[in-house]
Amino acid sequence: MFLIGIAGGSGSGKTTFAKKVIQRVSDPTVALLHQDHYYLPSPPSHIRVHGEPNFDHPDAFDWPLLKDHLRRLKAGEQVAVPIYDFRTSRRKAETELIGPCRTIIVEGIFALWDAEIRNLFDLKVFLHVEADIRFIRRLHRDVRERGRSLDGIIRQYYDTVRPMHHEFLEPTRQYADLAVGEETDIAADTVAARVAQITSRLAALQAQEDPFA
Repeated sequence: MFLIGIAGGSGSGKTTFAKKVIQRVSDPTVALLHQDHYYLPSPPSHIRVHGEPNFDHPDAFDWPLLKDHLRRLKAGEQVAVPIYDFRTSRRKAETELIGPCRTIIVEGIFALWDAEIRNLFDLKVFLHVEADIRFIRRLHRDVRERGRSLDGIIRQYYDTVRPMHHEFLEPTRQYADLAVGEETDIAADTVAARVAQITSRLAALQAQEDPFA
C-alpha cells in the first residue's frame, strides 16, 4: 500500500490538492483520510489559550488512534474513521469505513509532525502558501461551512493559529519530499502520475498472487 502525507498551514489548500490528485488518478482504490477527524473527543484543557480550546496545537489530536489506523491501513486492513463535527467541536457517534486501499492520502496540518507517522509515508508533501492567502481562505471556509463569526475567527487566528503555525507547523516543512506553492496543478500531475504508477504495479502483483480475484 502506498501512503502519502500532505501537510501545510490552515487554509493552504491541502484537501483541494489531495482531491486534485485523486481526480487525476481516477482509481477507486485511492482514498482520502483527513487528520482533522482525529481531533480528540474533547479539547484538552492544558493547551487552552485565554480559556479557549487550542485546536492548532499537536496535543489536540488523537495520535494513538491515528497511528493505529495508519498501521492497519498500511497492512491492508479496514478501519472505522471517526467523523468530527466542526460546529460542535466534538466527534459524531457515527464513523466512516476506509480500506483496504492501494493508496491512502492523509491530509492535515500536522501530517508531518510525528516522526513515527512520517516513517510510514512513502511520499511527503508540504503546501507552502503565504499567510495572508491562508487567512482569507480560512475566514471564508469557517464562516460558510462551520458557522463561525468574523470576530471569533480573527481572535482564534491571532491567539492560536498564527503562533502554533510558527512554533510547530512550519518546522515540519523540512521533512517534505516535495514542497508545493500556490500553483498546485503541475505538482498534482506529478503526484498523480506517481500514484498511478504504484497502484498499477500493486494491482499487477495482486493479480499474480490471486489470478481469480
